[in-house]
Amino acid sequence: MKSQNSLEKRSLRGKTVVVTGGSSGVGRATVEAFAFEGCNIVIAARGHEALDETLKICLDLGVSAIAVPTDVSKAEEVDHLLKAAVKEFGRVDIWVNNAGVMASGKFEEIPMEVHEQVIKTNLFGYMHGAYSVLPLFKEQNEGILINNVSIGGFMPAPYSAVYSSTKFGIRGMMECLHGEISDYPDIHIANLYPQIQRSTGNSHSAKFSGLDFKIPPFASDPRDTADKIVQLSKEPQKDLFPDVRSRVLVNLYEMFPKVIINTASAGMRVMMKLKNGEPTSGNVLEPSSEPHKIYGDTILPVPGKKTKIALVAGLGLGLAFMLLKSKKSHQDIYLDD
Repeated sequence: MKSQNSLEKRSLRGKTVVVTGGSSGVGRATVEAFAFEGCNIVIAARGHEALDETLKICLDLGVSAIAVPTDVSKAEEVDHLLKAAVKEFGRVDIWVNNAGVMASGKFEEIPMEVHEQVIKTNLFGYMHGAYSVLPLFKEQNEGILINNVSIGGFMPAPYSAVYSSTKFGIRGMMECLHGEISDYPDIHIANLYPQIQRSTGNSHSAKFSGLDFKIPPFASDPRDTADKIVQLSKEPQKDLFPDVRSRVLVNLYEMFPKVIINTASAGMRVMMKLKNGEPTSGNVLEPSSEPHKIYGDTILPVPGKKTKIALVAGLGLGLAFMLLKSKKSHQDIYLDD
């Protein structure tokens, strides 16, 4: 039986949570999840309309919440976000760095303006969040910074070179900051590494080089990812892979990096030729357009969880077989020589 202190520590009721990128996709699912926990919530995003919609969800659930229009790529706006949270609720207990954008296509065919903004939003945005909230956490002697990094912190996303650089960068930055807070036992930095999400993030992303694709059916449920963010708020840990698929994909990449990235890149090249979509900067340079919701459209009907696990396992076995076959061929050639 759990002690009363343990139960109190796991309860988030009355805690103040800031969620960036909170107006759609995983961000909106995260706001919703914290609302069910009875938290005070501060929602940050660029689009006023989407913010108002998400704020209404919180108010309908009977929790205290405010919406603060914020472009996380601008340090002064993130600083204002922190001050607005403290003014309204007196403190910040949990800060979720979640806002992010993505641009896919051939590196040289994506405008430099878009590349630079991806870096400003993703890498600088997480830096601005940490830079603003960590001093407050040190004043309070407690607090939790959660970073929704993605498996892109461990493996590259094909034809998304700059996006991948930001995710590797976030991971490196937080690795260092872990050392800087190591003398504060009640301040935690927790990093989440989910795979591609069945969220509106994909439909809002920038696409060039003819790319025009929907979410693959094996993508993860944003609400499941949001639940893991809540879990990290109750039981902080340095790194967490939210489901077996994200962990399997990273393990496969670590074992067969060349096979994985070359195969994925070949698939993207096929899509560029077949789809021939119009270039779009998506939500990189401006707030996300409609739909402002949690789930995006998938290519095919979404399979059940068991089917998804079987698909990932099958992919792993197939790649392992290919690698072993390749090694055997090389050995046979060597012996023939």
